[in-house]
Amino acid sequence: MLTKTRAIVLHSIRYGERQMIVDMLTSELGRMSFLCRMPSTQKGKLKKQFFQPLTQLELEVDYHQKSNLQRLRDVRMAMPWATLPFNAEKLAVALFLAEFLLYATRDEQQNEPLFEYVSSSIEWLDTQSGSVANFHLVFMMRLSRFIGFFPNLEDYREGAYFDLRNGSFSNTVPLHPDFLGAEDSARIGVLMRMTYKTMHLFHLTREERQRCVETILTYYRLHVPNFPELKSLGVLQELYGTHK
Repeated sequence: MLTKTRAIVLHSIRYGERQMIVDMLTSELGRMSFLCRMPSTQKGKLKKQFFQPLTQLELEVDYHQKSNLQRLRDVRMAMPWATLPFNAEKLAVALFLAEFLLYATRDEQQNEPLFEYVSSSIEWLDTQSGSVANFHLVFMMRLSRFIGFFPNLEDYREGAYFDLRNGSFSNTVPLHPDFLGAEDSARIGVLMRMTYKTMHLFHLTREERQRCVETILTYYRLHVPNFPELKSLGVLQELYGTHK
């Protein structure tokens, strides 16, 4: 079945001499893997730059429901980058979020609100001229709303514990080890108040930002099966090692 869809590249790997396997999040088909035959000359329609992490594309897919690898009929760049590939900070954030999304959305079916959230967030990152040091924190926390385990902040009281399994606050210590102490729990509330427009107002130290990332990733590992350690996290931590 011939299907047209928008897509966001998450990961690509070379397969043989002239092929690539590319994992994408699509608006019409959810998560898909594609087998792409790369041309032997620069004149071909497919180009390697199409498959850089978080690149947004318009696809025409020869979709087969029972196939694990779909084939592309046509590919076009949907939104050329303005700054992202040329800004070391933004590029490091993009590489981290692409790897994060590769696992966080692994089993997603069609989810238009999720796709629109990711797409608009990438566009905002690309066009933003100020600091993006907290962007990944806001992105990850708010993504949880679209995949089913957004934290419930209604029961928060000073000194409460955040139950990572249930995504809610408790005034008593949970009967399992997956919870945050009072200080880290309060930080969850701070994270949930951040938006892309206001995040520059929240000044975090290196240690605070790293702790926030570790907490969010722990939360995802409890709710997303087989969520691994992220290889790109070290680069991001090194980048923000001197940022406040």
